[in-house]
Amino acid sequence: MKKFLALLLALVMVLSLAACGGKTPEATDAPNTEPVAETPTDPADQIVYAELKSLANKEYGTDYVSLYSEFGDDVTIDQVIEDEENGNAYIEIDGVLYTLGLDFLSRAMVYNTSVPEGGEWETEDDVYATWWKLYIQRWNNLLPEIPLYSNEYYDLYNAQIGGVQEYPTNPYWSPANALIDWTSEKGNIILGNSTELSGKFRYATFGGTNPGASDLDIQGLIVGLETVSTTKEGGYQWNDTVVKEHTEVDNEDGSRTYTITLNDDMKFSDGTPVTAKNYVVFTMAFSTPVAAQAAGKNHNSALTVQGFEAFSNYDGTNAGATTDNGVTITKELSGLRLLDDYTFSVTIDAKHLPYFYAISYGGFSAQSTALWIGDCDIADDGNGVYFTDDFYAKDGDSYVMADHIYKSAWNVDSTYPYSGPYVVKSYDNSDKSVVLEINPYFKGNYEGTKPQIQEVVYKKIVPQTQMADFTSGNLDVIAGITGGDETNEAIATADASNGKYVYSHYSRAGYGKLGFRADFGPVQFTEVRQAIAYCMDRAQFAKDFTGGYGGVADGPYYTGSWMYKAAVEQGMVLNAYATSVDSAIEVLEEGGWIYNAEGGEYTDGVRYKKIPAAEMQEADKTFQSKDGAYVVTEVNGDYYMPLVLNWYGTTDNPFTDLLMTGFLSNENLATAGFVIQYTLGDFSPMLDELYQAPIYGFYAGTPLYTCFNFATGFTSAAYDYSYNLTIDPAEYDNYSAYYIKDLADAYWLG
Repeated sequence: MKKFLALLLALVMVLSLAACGGKTPEATDAPNTEPVAETPTDPADQIVYAELKSLANKEYGTDYVSLYSEFGDDVTIDQVIEDEENGNAYIEIDGVLYTLGLDFLSRAMVYNTSVPEGGEWETEDDVYATWWKLYIQRWNNLLPEIPLYSNEYYDLYNAQIGGVQEYPTNPYWSPANALIDWTSEKGNIILGNSTELSGKFRYATFGGTNPGASDLDIQGLIVGLETVSTTKEGGYQWNDTVVKEHTEVDNEDGSRTYTITLNDDMKFSDGTPVTAKNYVVFTMAFSTPVAAQAAGKNHNSALTVQGFEAFSNYDGTNAGATTDNGVTITKELSGLRLLDDYTFSVTIDAKHLPYFYAISYGGFSAQSTALWIGDCDIADDGNGVYFTDDFYAKDGDSYVMADHIYKSAWNVDSTYPYSGPYVVKSYDNSDKSVVLEINPYFKGNYEGTKPQIQEVVYKKIVPQTQMADFTSGNLDVIAGITGGDETNEAIATADASNGKYVYSHYSRAGYGKLGFRADFGPVQFTEVRQAIAYCMDRAQFAKDFTGGYGGVADGPYYTGSWMYKAAVEQGMVLNAYATSVDSAIEVLEEGGWIYNAEGGEYTDGVRYKKIPAAEMQEADKTFQSKDGAYVVTEVNGDYYMPLVLNWYGTTDNPFTDLLMTGFLSNENLATAGFVIQYTLGDFSPMLDELYQAPIYGFYAGTPLYTCFNFATGFTSAAYDYSYNLTIDPAEYDNYSAYYIKDLADAYWLG
């Protein structure tokens, strides 16, 4: 597969620069620096790279589209050219080399896994692993976030909890998953998490993209009877406890239809029967403008389903009208069908196939229809499922049902039944604790297992006092213990307990990070994120934080995953960003941070970058330090942005405490020309600042913070970031994982 870049002069016939619309890139063209061959004397022999330029104030669909939308469907892995020195990947089209960006690679990784003939790939796994490696290398170059520690996790248990040795936790199987196999001598179990509960248990991602870990735990315990399950090993399989039979048919138009017949003996927690309507209601509701109004964003749950665009644009009155793309709007979702009371089908649009994790397309969970649509109903006259007209009723400009959906997303009582192994018995918003009890009608998980622990108490814990909480009997499990002091204390406590306490441990599939809102302010520029990494001693930070029980990662991966091991065998190229203030200054100067506030030459203090007026967004024009001492200045029609980092750190968090010295008071950052200002606060307000939206009711409306510290995990059965690195505005607000736009992902029109 690999073609050395040095061979390109011989392999690529290149037209003149004027004819092909490209140019060799300079450092200011893009956040990354593409490799440039030594310029030959004959211009016709010069390698030409597609131009990388700012997307600011440009219109998607008019000025540019995504490179993947233009060429992606036709690119196979054997067409990719890889630079073995810096890890960048390219495709050559009409004499122009296009760098493959994060969006392109993340989509190709899951959608372009067909095995080419005559190549070195034997299976789709082989193809996926190669795309994955290229994606990780590009990610490492652009640094959407900075991993600071990846640690060993220790879970400490009260020995009265039985089954923890036989059914252990692992990166893909948390205590909230594993407890279905456990027992308790005292009849209950008390779990804790330092991430506080918000009450969004019914749909933890409602209104956002980064749900709290605690809310996700509760959602996993109360929402169940899924058709496709995540296994203990981190894979997918059909759930025979739920599914009586299923078929998969590939259609002539390239789409695929999954037909699922349910077992007819399943019930909700109130004893009412579970039918096919309960499996389609969530996907339907959260693909409508009604739910979008309720959530403040489009969740687009049926995005992959045939007929999605026609259905998602229906507002209750506009059937027969056409979208901007020329799609005729319909009230029916044609790709989702109710075939009888216990059978439904879903047809996946051809543009989402082939897909590496295609089995997940058949995954639906049972949800109360009343929870999401009240007294409205679902019907299917043969053209697809649809809601009765009252679902779209309005009071003025607002959908009446939007208020119902919003309240349902925050519902924490038994008004609506539950389908998971547990139900919410009570929720205390003051101390962020919830009590769950067994759902007596739960049929079992994918292995047929039913819970045996009658009551689960889930509460917020404070790391500084969690051990005292545990030894006093107010906590039965401390999951994910990390940090040297905390880990040493946990091990010592168990070893000295005479068998009263036990522990297990495993490597974490994730890391603690310095994250960014990377679409405004200085951190939107790759050289700034790289410079921060160069200024921080990440290896020492990881050692200090984990106490030697961990290390540092150089990309978004779990070293125990099969694809990581395959990428290492293929010679994955990653920059470890070894601590060097000189390297930080070098990348900053190459990126244009060479001015002072008046537009003169930088000498000391805070650096500034000159940005042409045509490339300035409104959020950048108003960007300033938290205290207002450093602002964007305008000089002779150009703007000068200060190298300011506004950081929001979460409280009662040892990670934040270490960042106070490792980041905030970092002498290298000051020497390089940064200034850092900060706020410390709770997790929910921090998320609002990250989202720049009042999801939890805290955002004041003015973008300010660009840096955040929290954690991320790679514990899903699907390693799939397609759509999460998009540059398409129609997808960006709803799906962007890092708020980054890789300039290489733009294909310029005209």
